[in-house]
Parts: sequence; structure tokens; C-alpha cells
Amino acid sequence: MSGRLLGILRDLPQPARFLLAGGGAAAINWLVRFPLSAVMPFLAAVLVAAVIGMLVGFVLYRGFVFPASGRSLLVQARDFFLVNLLTSGLVALLALLFVTLAVRLGMGTMLAEAVAHGGAIGVGALLNYLGHSLVTFGPRGTGMRAWRRV
Repeated sequence: MSGRLLGILRDLPQPARFLLAGGGAAAINWLVRFPLSAVMPFLAAVLVAAVIGMLVGFVLYRGFVFPASGRSLLVQARDFFLVNLLTSGLVALLALLFVTLAVRLGMGTMLAEAVAHGGAIGVGALLNYLGHSLVTFGPRGTGMRAWRRV
């Protein structure tokens, strides 16, 4: 990526950068599920795709969205994993619910799975932004310890 494009991206407001980085990670999450579904059941493919998307997301969020956290890499990685573990579980459950509804509405299985997974990722995006801005990449002194005091 050119320096000029990186500068333009870094000048965007944080929510816009989050949407771009998260959109990229979500797109990878969604796209990688197709080949995974060829070798494993739908739910397993959704979960493996979520892990791959998570790894991409961590790198993008840390580099472009929340670079000035001041928290150690290890603590950020731990909290990122915990936030994503919660949201990935929700995404997987929603994907199962949505695919069941879509098939009952007459969609073919392949289209139903694609639509269901995409819709569930969209719902999870809002929860991810809240979790990562408050917990994972928040200023020093925040994170999971701050949540325990609540």
C-alpha cells in the first residue's frame, strides 16, 4: 500500500477506520468459509473462518484503528481473543438460526448459508466495535480488569 493511501486511511475518523478494517477482516472471514465448507460441516467452517478473520482483524485494528492504546501486545491479544470469543459464539448461533430460517423460506442450502453467515457477521460487527474500543484497545487501566469492577 502506498504511503499516500495509508495517510488518507489514517486521517479517517476512528469509526470509519474500524468499519474498513473490520470489513476487510469480515470479508476474509466470509470468503474463507466457502472452501472450508467443502471439507467440514457448516458450523465448524463458520468457527474456523471466524478464527482466521480474527487474526486478520487484530493486525488491522491494532495498526490502523487503535494504534495508541498504550497497553502491551500480550494484554491486547488476550482481550481481543476474549471479546472475539464472545462475539464469535454469537455469530455462530445467529448463523445457525438465520440458515434455518432461510432454508425454511425456500432458499437453496448454499445461498442460505452464505446469506446467514453474512448477516450474522454484520450483527457481530457492532458488538466487536464496542468490545474492542472499550476493552481490547482502550487506554491503559481499562480492559478486562475494568469490567470486573463493574
